[in-house]
Amino acid sequence: MWRMSRRLALLAGALLLKPVATGHAQPFAAAGADAVDTVRFATFNVSLYGSRTGEVAERLADPAWEKARLAAATIQEVRPDVLLVNEIDWDADGETVRRFVRNFLAVGQGGREPLDYPYVYVPEVNTGVQSGHDLDRDGAVTGTPGARAYGNDAFGFGVYPGQYGLAVLSRFPIDVERIRTFRLLRWKDVPGNLLPEGWYTAAAREVLRLSSKTHADVPIVIDGTTVHLLASHPTPPGFDGPEDRNGRRNHDEIRFWESYVGDARAEWIVDDVGRRGALGAQPFVIAGDLNADPNDGNSTGGAIQRLLAHPRVQGAFAPRSAGGAEQSRLQGRINGEHRGDPAADTADFNDGGPGNLRVDYVVPSVDLPIVGGGVFWPRSAEPLFGLVGMHPFPVSDHRLVWVDVRIGTPRRPRAPGIAPGRASRLDGDSHRGERR
Repeated sequence: MWRMSRRLALLAGALLLKPVATGHAQPFAAAGADAVDTVRFATFNVSLYGSRTGEVAERLADPAWEKARLAAATIQEVRPDVLLVNEIDWDADGETVRRFVRNFLAVGQGGREPLDYPYVYVPEVNTGVQSGHDLDRDGAVTGTPGARAYGNDAFGFGVYPGQYGLAVLSRFPIDVERIRTFRLLRWKDVPGNLLPEGWYTAAAREVLRLSSKTHADVPIVIDGTTVHLLASHPTPPGFDGPEDRNGRRNHDEIRFWESYVGDARAEWIVDDVGRRGALGAQPFVIAGDLNADPNDGNSTGGAIQRLLAHPRVQGAFAPRSAGGAEQSRLQGRINGEHRGDPAADTADFNDGGPGNLRVDYVVPSVDLPIVGGGVFWPRSAEPLFGLVGMHPFPVSDHRLVWVDVRIGTPRRPRAPGIAPGRASRLDGDSHRGERR
């Protein structure tokens, strides 16, 4: 990544800064410095991946790519201040994400106001990085990118390096000096891990990494207050067999955050540059496509339930939408057997199983009061429904999720220039939030 100064000055233009090892943080343009009290955090799995290295970057060079235009339009509707993007390709110089920001978000889509994210962080990921071991036990180590068997033998599933990556986009400075990533943390080093017995060879267990993409602690400096965005995208609990290797890994990837925010003595937590220990008593927001529903689906071991019940997180608040409830009713089948509130669903999956689920999260710490939140899932009769649609989806089978939190002591209204919308109340009964 590119490195910002220790003073985190607001820098104008596409200034190339000194490189460091784990990702990219680049100010694309100057951000406003007005004091704010309410900040919108969001996560969105945009499904911008391809079949080979470079394909997504090539398509993002064309501002007319409809899928990317609609993804950007969705983001411009909700207008997050800090956004975690899941499933956008990683590349060594961050060009894929840069093109999405410049060619799509910074351009008004369908008459919407453009969005300026001066600070962008793109961490390196494990997806598509060859492990050198037969992790799927098909009798071969597949070393040629492009095939599913290659992805199955990678540290994180991906048919090419960087597939299904992630990025943090922010209106506020990122304290790059304090970013921590845990991409290299070995699964075997997690106390009480659920590594399946007898599945992996001893040699594979020695090198297998916990994170299927990465776990990243990204400090965002907001009007003098640092909020740690804890970003990840655990593997789905499926695409395996009775050994449940993906379900077990999903459990431990989620459980990592439970330890990171709750056990300051966790010496087993070692980041990618060798620093030990957990977060400590600092405000945070856990965000990402966690691929686990607290009530339905096939996740393993209750990790998401424990995370939401953790005393340091506000897990009782579930962003909602009217569209999610409507689609559950209209699509029926296994959705009719679900126990969870369909208004809290964030993904439209196969109605034969697992059905629509809540798998995307924005969960603030208890010291960040929640003002509102929601899931961008309009009802089918609303004009904005075309941004989400039905299968085959125009953008993604996931929905953008946001939560508004109060930062520090309110001093004055936030800067003007944010497009207004309908109010987002604590019941989440709207798909747009009023920007103050």
